[in-house]
Amino acid sequence: MAGGGRADDERRIGVAMDYSASSKRALDWAIANLLRRGDHLVVLHVLHHGGEEAKHALWGKSGSPLIPLSEFRDPTAMQQYGVHCDAEALDMLDTAARQLELTVVAKLYWGDAREKLCDAVEEQKIDTLVMGSRGLGSIQRILLGSVTNYVLSNASCPVTVVKGK
Repeated sequence: MAGGGRADDERRIGVAMDYSASSKRALDWAIANLLRRGDHLVVLHVLHHGGEEAKHALWGKSGSPLIPLSEFRDPTAMQQYGVHCDAEALDMLDTAARQLELTVVAKLYWGDAREKLCDAVEEQKIDTLVMGSRGLGSIQRILLGSVTNYVLSNASCPVTVVKGK
């Protein structure tokens, strides 16, 4: 697996989170089926380039610093990054962190989600990545491309795709 050389109990599990219903299903699935006591959970969130690029120029390539869950829960702190967190997802993270004694951090990137998620796997030494599938139709997938397909083909770790209902 990616990130070799660490003890078995130091797994780093990544969850791609955009706060859509499918990404929340992916988080729920990871908590219920994958995470073990003492794991490190890295919530990966990619923001599109936009009007605030200059504000985040320092982190344009490398992403934000790792953000602990306590700061990730603070709406004022997250406004600095231009992120509006979802209360349901934060509650899931809080509960899992408490029950499984997880270390939970968030990492924000700006740019193309396909490339940034693959970069994050390498940079954060993610052992496995969990992500949702938006369920684009075949025409939409051809026109828009698929983040999921790209990450499945290019990530250097196992990727679990959690499909919708």
